[in-house]
Amino acid sequence: MNSIDKTVQTVSLCVMSIAHHRRKQPALVRQQLLDVAARLTSEQGMGAVTLDAVSGASGVSKGGLLHHFPTKNALLDALFDDLLTRFDADLDRRMRDDPMSHGRFTRAYLMAVAGLRDSPDEAGHWAQVTIALLAEPRHRQRWNSWVQERADEYVGTDSSVNAQIIRFAADGLWLADMLGSHPTDNAARDALLARMVELTGK
Repeated sequence: MNSIDKTVQTVSLCVMSIAHHRRKQPALVRQQLLDVAARLTSEQGMGAVTLDAVSGASGVSKGGLLHHFPTKNALLDALFDDLLTRFDADLDRRMRDDPMSHGRFTRAYLMAVAGLRDSPDEAGHWAQVTIALLAEPRHRQRWNSWVQERADEYVGTDSSVNAQIIRFAADGLWLADMLGSHPTDNAARDALLARMVELTGK
């Protein structure tokens, strides 16, 4: 075998290895597609999220994308579920680190929402993406179900009037952060959050 044949064989083996490696990581490809869809939603709005756009921006073939998400609705549904899963994981982590049971879920919810403004690893702007997705009735219903499930789950620790007020306030903070409608410096924001956290314990 001459040197050219050896080079061709080496390149062919590398391409086959890369393709084989990618086939063995469908979860990574799926997550890559969701991350791209979230970025497009955040930067350009829901209308920019087409299967062709996601395929082109992700470098995944149209066939590869359709394997995971046969329709745009399937992609957006999966994106919303992925965001809820990430949010749940953040809440769980915060609650594990909180030694006081009373108001624990509400404190976790408040701080998780407050942290979205400065979260660079959540596909850009989690809050903006979620608000955009909530424009769809089926996603609103999914969110409403999530809220009710958590309210039922933590009824023993987070059903006080103060806890409910803080969760409503957290939603207002979420919207204000997304719109940039109530800018505050870091010191004022920290003082606001500290006061809200204090109320959850009463």
